[in-house]
Amino acid sequence: MATDKLQSFVEKPRVFILSDISNEPDDAESLCRYLLYANQFQTEGLVACTSTWMKNKVCPQDMHKIIDAYEGAVENLNKHAHPDAQYPSAELLRGLIKKGAETYGMTAVGTDIPLSEGGELLLERILAPSLQPLWILCWGGTNVLASVLLKIDEQYTPEDSARLLSRLRVYAISDQDDTGAWIRNNFSDIFYIASVHGWNQYGMAAWTGISGEKYYEFDQGGPDFSKMEKSWIKENVQIGPLGSAYPDYMFIPEGDTPTFLYLIQNGLGSSEFPDYGSWGGRYARTDISAAGLNSNHYSDAVDRVKGLDGRIHTSNHAAIWRWRNAFQDDFAARIKWTMEPDFGKVNHHPVVAVNGEFGLQPLRLEAEAGDAITLDASKSYDPDANDKLTFKWWHYREPTATQWWVDAEVSELAIKPLDENSTKVQVTLPPAEKCAVELMSRQPVAKGQLIHLILEVTDNGTPALTTYRRVLIQATNKDMKGGGKGSDAIGDIMAAHS
Repeated sequence: MATDKLQSFVEKPRVFILSDISNEPDDAESLCRYLLYANQFQTEGLVACTSTWMKNKVCPQDMHKIIDAYEGAVENLNKHAHPDAQYPSAELLRGLIKKGAETYGMTAVGTDIPLSEGGELLLERILAPSLQPLWILCWGGTNVLASVLLKIDEQYTPEDSARLLSRLRVYAISDQDDTGAWIRNNFSDIFYIASVHGWNQYGMAAWTGISGEKYYEFDQGGPDFSKMEKSWIKENVQIGPLGSAYPDYMFIPEGDTPTFLYLIQNGLGSSEFPDYGSWGGRYARTDISAAGLNSNHYSDAVDRVKGLDGRIHTSNHAAIWRWRNAFQDDFAARIKWTMEPDFGKVNHHPVVAVNGEFGLQPLRLEAEAGDAITLDASKSYDPDANDKLTFKWWHYREPTATQWWVDAEVSELAIKPLDENSTKVQVTLPPAEKCAVELMSRQPVAKGQLIHLILEVTDNGTPALTTYRRVLIQATNKDMKGGGKGSDAIGDIMAAHS
């Protein structure tokens, strides 16, 4: 099948990376993986910065080494990409590598302190005319961003400053210097994803779900570590022109990778909605205070996932490790692309359609509480002629819930296969009293829960690859059915449901 039958992308997220590369190997690991997805993104900056772990130097030369390795892979990568989604040249990426301030945290931020070359590039990208947000992925300290925000605040009117900052989206790997909290306190309207926890208590952060259960000892018995073992990485990742630049890990591998796994265009995540969940985790708004005062900061939310031990693990980490098998197989498949010019000798992703509609954005539907709808994915296909597809539909309940006791708040969808392969299913919504009443008052509402249904389409190639489609079903209640006795106390409501 021709490459024009591969997945294409309507838009490519604008991405600007700040990395304390070389303080330990994980930034280099994440950059290697990021480059395998570089055809999905519009990369606008690669800035070497400091952190509390490397306070007085930056190492852009180590970014150059990885881009040099990528140069040996990009020709083959483009043979496995849609003609409209080609990988950027190594030359273009080299031109984006800049140095941040070679000093720690707030010592780089001040009215009389000039911007670093990395800060100048970031300011230029923020000022560039674009209707798309600029995603700033922070793998180390955030003083490059802080210094630019101060310049914008000084040089622009409040109205213009607000307009510029509304373009920003930040995903920070916790706080790694003293500027992160300063940014959130002084620029609370910036869309900012970051785990909040005690300083240096990184085992509490969602992003450690990428690989950290052995080092940090969380969710014991739940995650499958086999595809994070050094032996698996050596066999499946550290091969070929780019994989050979992937270093052995020291503490945990790829702690920074969730920042761009969150943005991967695979049909699962929706970047403007952190609470939906994605390969990069699930996050909820930290502060829900009144309009005009609310923070646009998002911090960790939990998922409930059945582990290898058969137990349900409820944690922020689970919101990432639940996807590990899929994202590691995806990584291994792309490494194979770097070594193989022959399209027919490696695996490629399924392309998914639901109800005849192709695409990666959520499919949005409305349905009356208690009613049944039919969903049809039979037009989905695999670009590899001999691959067979399996279809798995499941109800992702956590994004609908407002708290941890999901069973009491979100009733299961009834999903009935309509054919042997589950390409078509009938989905029945819960009755109005279960999905279209206000949680505390129990009064019926015309617009009830937003229900998340996930379709996973997986091929039987080696390694197997998965493409998703999220179906968002808005429950409606036109006749205002349901309702019941309300309460002022959540305990009374939950007791009535138990």
